[in-house]
Amino acid sequence: MADPIVFISRNRIKQGMLDSFIKHYRDSVPVTEAGKPETLVQLAYVNQDGTQVDVVRVLPSAEAMDRQLQGADERSKVTYRYIEPTSIEIYGMPSSFTMEMLEKVAGSGIEVRVYPQFVGGFVRPKAG
Repeated sequence: MADPIVFISRNRIKQGMLDSFIKHYRDSVPVTEAGKPETLVQLAYVNQDGTQVDVVRVLPSAEAMDRQLQGADERSKVTYRYIEPTSIEIYGMPSSFTMEMLEKVAGSGIEVRVYPQFVGGFVRPKAG
């Protein structure tokens, strides 16, 4: 089994855009779920004052992360109407394609932290 990748993007919600962002995000979830079948988890959480949203994704491999990012530049153009990225965390060893895409999509001023060494654990497809 390839090492999994956990990808967390932290984003500032633009002034007055919380409700619009939530609608946009909820509308995009079925499209992502259908179009990116390797994405095991995609969850978004907004902080208490509605100024930040963090999106967590879990993918089975670096290659799956690459496929998740295909088309991200176009999707981001729409999403960045509502939010702006502040930082990215990657747990696992991303490919050079992923790192290049993050630079392109998020911009050079965004902090990207990578924790490349997977120690162990599990992903449970269903509780039971």
